[in-house]
Amino acid sequence: MTAVLVVDDDTYLLRALRITLQAHGYDVVAAPDGRSALLAAQQQPPALVILDLGLPDMDGSAVIRKLRGWSSVPILVLSARHGSEDKVQALDAGADDYLTKPFGLDELLARLRALLRRSAEAEPPALITTEAFTVDLGKRRVLRDGQDIRLTPTEWKMLEVLVRNPEKLVTQQQLLSEVWGPAYAKETNYLRVYMAQLRRKLEPEATPRHLITEAGIGYRFLP
Repeated sequence: MTAVLVVDDDTYLLRALRITLQAHGYDVVAAPDGRSALLAAQQQPPALVILDLGLPDMDGSAVIRKLRGWSSVPILVLSARHGSEDKVQALDAGADDYLTKPFGLDELLARLRALLRRSAEAEPPALITTEAFTVDLGKRRVLRDGQDIRLTPTEWKMLEVLVRNPEKLVTQQQLLSEVWGPAYAKETNYLRVYMAQLRRKLEPEATPRHLITEAGIGYRFLP
């Protein structure tokens, strides 16, 4: 079941959205403010976020920026603000779409479906093959020379984040946040230790060809 995180301090709207989305087959997690939304997204990563900009503890654009520090989840913004400046600010912060209140539930559902489709189309293939090893995302397996390579859960998560972003620079902060959580975004020594372990298991040469370090910035996966 597709998980949707709905963030709004309007209890009536939260209830209405929960009922509507659940009736259409979605699993709904509700959050009344920005801090609880970020915690919920960390503990149970959703497939999509529906976010109100006017939250009691922080502006919705700040929530978007914090989410974008470690997640590419599609974000649909809801707001009673009609000015184009607010829309531009939210989109620049990393939102994917914008819906102004009041809105029709049919339009909300249509936009939600469109965002989920685009997100699914952007997914990398389930099987990623390099000259040295093969990663099967669906089966959570890694093969080298036809043999299964045992990875720890942390090693697997690091590798998964990188191979899902082929050739893209994944920053140290993004990798730490996605693997260990936002509270560990400065623990760069974790990355050095676990990357060395991954390379020992997967890279046949002393000089890495697939798991590349961008000094002081992050890492890049080259197929």
